[in-house]
Amino acid sequence: MKNLMMGTALALALAAPASAQEADTVLATVNGTDITLGHLIAMRARLPQQYQQLPDEVLYDGMLEQLIQQQVLADSAREDMARADELGLENEQRAYLAGRVIDRAATAPRDPAELQALYDETYGGAEPETEWNASHILVETEEEAQALIEQLEGGADFAELAREESTGPSGPNGGALGWFGAGMMVPEFEQAVQGMEAGGISEPVQTQFGWHVVKLNETRQKDAPPLEQVRAELETQLQSAAVDAEITRLTESAEVERAEVELDPSLIRQTDLLE
Repeated sequence: MKNLMMGTALALALAAPASAQEADTVLATVNGTDITLGHLIAMRARLPQQYQQLPDEVLYDGMLEQLIQQQVLADSAREDMARADELGLENEQRAYLAGRVIDRAATAPRDPAELQALYDETYGGAEPETEWNASHILVETEEEAQALIEQLEGGADFAELAREESTGPSGPNGGALGWFGAGMMVPEFEQAVQGMEAGGISEPVQTQFGWHVVKLNETRQKDAPPLEQVRAELETQLQSAAVDAEITRLTESAEVERAEVELDPSLIRQTDLLE
């Protein structure tokens, strides 16, 4: 009867759901140091996203084996710890804890009104921007450009001429450049299209790339993007601002004393000082 009760208790323990386990559950002991379920949970949380997609059993076995190996190596390293190792560990701990605070500040819940306010501030008063759709033929000399203009005035097809004569990468596509806004083209090219009407052909335009014959296909007014289109960008700005604010708050409330000592900055390269 005693053996039966012990067997039943063991079976119940083995059948207990994972949620019944404690984070302190020991999975392995290396030279007297316990590796627990909690260590695996903390390790998995910091894995790159592509690894977090692996099956749990694969991660479990892989992480446990890695932690065992790391503990073996760490125990070996502690037998002859150098000053550089001690300082490196202090830096790693400092960076890890600082990262936790940064993550907490970046991911803290925010009032949706903050997002709307930033959108209104960034785009609310923005004037519609002009965009141009143009094509061009790029050649080496002004004479070549002028000859092309004369052919176009005589009825030649712009796209066909671009495919035959243009030295630019858009030539095979009939010279089409698609839509572009202010600042996206070199100044001479942008100035040329700004003074044109849709359907018009420019005089020869010189830029650092050569001589252009430009055709303005059409223009349009680009309104401010809707909130959903720029939500991710604005949320990133809010996160960055929150992190900066938290760093400033904590730094201002901390007791920071900078030593009044003059050092040659090149000393940071003197690793022999750690020996």
